[in-house]
Amino acid sequence: MEKNKKYTIIKQIFVIVAASLLLAININTFVSTGGLVPGGATGLALLIQRSLAKFAGISVPYTPLNLVINAIPIYIGFRFIGKKFTGTSLCVIALSSVLTDMLPKYVITYDTLLISIFGGIINGFAIALCLRNDTTTGGTDFISIFISQKTGQDSFNVILGINVVILLIAGLLFGWDKALYSIIFQFATTQVEHIMYQNYQQVTLLIITKVPDDVCEMIYAQTDHGGTIIDGIGSHEKNERKIVYSVIGAAEEARVIKKIKEIDPAAFCNVIRTEKIAGKFFLQPHS
Repeated sequence: MEKNKKYTIIKQIFVIVAASLLLAININTFVSTGGLVPGGATGLALLIQRSLAKFAGISVPYTPLNLVINAIPIYIGFRFIGKKFTGTSLCVIALSSVLTDMLPKYVITYDTLLISIFGGIINGFAIALCLRNDTTTGGTDFISIFISQKTGQDSFNVILGINVVILLIAGLLFGWDKALYSIIFQFATTQVEHIMYQNYQQVTLLIITKVPDDVCEMIYAQTDHGGTIIDGIGSHEKNERKIVYSVIGAAEEARVIKKIKEIDPAAFCNVIRTEKIAGKFFLQPHS
């Protein structure tokens, strides 16, 4: 247990440093070169920074702006999500901000479309890397997790809508071409997050098996989700069948299917992507 705890701490420190470095490099290369506004707290901080420089001639470091803008999301995190989770997230916010101010700006390409796509992919990878290791990059991530915990639904598309509003303001101030490219950047970010982080997505399992009780016990042991055993009849041979119906987290799908095949190699599994659920569904809380 002590060894596993040390490994988890070392892994999380590595993730915090790696994600912070990726975020800072992305801002100082793709985002700065393309004049993009990434959305969320980062985008709002950059928008204020650029607005002050352009319209007031005032140069303000990125770090204090980003920390002030994240103040309310950080409060939401400490109050409603989890102290440890929010503490590690604060480390990511602070470190990525400082690195953004410290690291030099570097141009990789001037092609704005390439900047939008690859910058968005890198941004989404850094965010998902944090979320998969029980931390976050701050800003709207806190709001997204808070909404997801309250509703049990994936809220990344809601955050995408909020970010579009920020980008519209950027379009009014700095030109619509930058705003539209920034939407592509944010869309690429969101898609990578969806692929890599599935904690608030669900799948429905329909399992035809000879050992339904064992399968249900395994599902509960692996996921803390129950199952319903349904009587069925095979249409061809008219033999009685047992069907296990269960809804689990998408991130748990591969592990559960593997265990089902270990219990009953002849089991038939149908995995259906779940759009929405109503009722109680267990979500592992953040510490």
